[in-house]
Amino acid sequence: MSVINSLKLNFSANKKKVKSSYDTIHLIFYDSKNNLWSKPKWFDDQLTSLFTNKNFIKKIDSLSVFKSGYNSFLIIKDVSCADDDNSLYKTEKLGGKTFALIKNFNFSEINIYLDEDLCLARFIYGMYLNSYNFENYKSTKKTIFKNLNIQSDNFKKISNEFKNYKPLISGIFLTRDLVWKPANILFPKSFVQECQRLSKQGLKITVYNELQLKKLKMDALLAVGQGSRQPSYVVTLEWKGGHAKQKPLAILGKGVCFDSGGLSLKPAKSMEDMKWDMGGAGVTVGLMDAISKSKLNKNVTGIIGLVENMPDGNAQRPGDVVKSFSGQTIEVLNTDAEGRLVLADLLSWSEKKFNPAFMIDLATLTGAMIISLGNVRAGLFTNNKKLAEKIFNSGEKTGDKVWNMPIDDEYNSLLDADIADMKNIGGPGAGSITAACFLKRHVNNTPWAHLDIAGVTWKNKSDPLNPRGASGWGVKLLFDLIKNFDYKI
Repeated sequence: MSVINSLKLNFSANKKKVKSSYDTIHLIFYDSKNNLWSKPKWFDDQLTSLFTNKNFIKKIDSLSVFKSGYNSFLIIKDVSCADDDNSLYKTEKLGGKTFALIKNFNFSEINIYLDEDLCLARFIYGMYLNSYNFENYKSTKKTIFKNLNIQSDNFKKISNEFKNYKPLISGIFLTRDLVWKPANILFPKSFVQECQRLSKQGLKITVYNELQLKKLKMDALLAVGQGSRQPSYVVTLEWKGGHAKQKPLAILGKGVCFDSGGLSLKPAKSMEDMKWDMGGAGVTVGLMDAISKSKLNKNVTGIIGLVENMPDGNAQRPGDVVKSFSGQTIEVLNTDAEGRLVLADLLSWSEKKFNPAFMIDLATLTGAMIISLGNVRAGLFTNNKKLAEKIFNSGEKTGDKVWNMPIDDEYNSLLDADIADMKNIGGPGAGSITAACFLKRHVNNTPWAHLDIAGVTWKNKSDPLNPRGASGWGVKLLFDLIKNFDYKI
């Protein structure tokens, strides 16, 4: 369970002396250029004198913990409070780095003193993103902080500014929770139930079962799940915050709750992490949670395809031919290239049903993407340059970074098949690109982008804003994109 559900945030003026004991740590900010301290007014003269001692200041790193009597302090040096995206993102990361340091101590109280409302709100936001800790299935939980106390003369402004980040934190943490959950707990039907809980936030939830999907002729999606005992579903989550004539913005997520590879069976070691092959659907649901809680004035529709790819006697075989919703036929040469079959039907159906202003799909689609970009950036593939630019800029602004990849006709031709309109894999090379080309074949004229998030959905090492494990990558990027979208593409 994440700390946001139990950590209490308290705001007050920088006058009253707050709790100070062995289980409390005070965060003090120091501007070395102007020799200014952001410290509580109740500090005594002796301690103030200690802080301003030049020899002592030279010993302070960007983050330094020290003790004075029964008090513990963390000095944070030279925080940039400029009102620009780059400075605010650095402040956010500093907040995460700070929390990562102090959570190793047994403190139950954190006291912070700073007057810059925009800067401190972003700092606290970073702390919360690092505070996430998934221990739902452990019998013994770690001790976590109980109170985060903010003292400032601008505490009302800081509190109001931080309210803007709460929906994002909720959406990111929901995505992380979903990605962390094992496949025996989060399978297609239980994922549907997770979505239905969001209806109380004003989202219109529609669930399509296998019988309905068969009538819709989503045979490519259904073929993926036919080897599993778990039924397949499509779920739409609609937020209507804009005016009636405003076209919706469509976000689609691959929701393969477990991927064994099907009859093209994965090696055992490669299967261990496949509970998070539903990462695209997790981002979509987390994003819709954040959008509904923020009450954005946009019309947004989330669409997820929920399946399980298993190898039993009913499973599709390498060499099978299936027809997608678009009417095109697909020769399935590798049943482990299944996510694109799910997305192919979702893209064609969503374009026809919702007539969106744009479609963006997210999927842990290819291991080749990890080879290309590692765990730093997601691959961006698109048929629209202006949409690509907007996605890239939102990624740079929020830290959910992308890199634009090619989808030239020469790559697309690698999908041509002898007995069907296309095959589901290309040649031995450019696997991420040919997968994107496959998806492009199921989009007509709608501006579209594909985000291959295979390398960024899960972090094997922690960083300032992401503890090890599920990252929640994509929620911040898409929220920023949608919030500021001007319909000019």
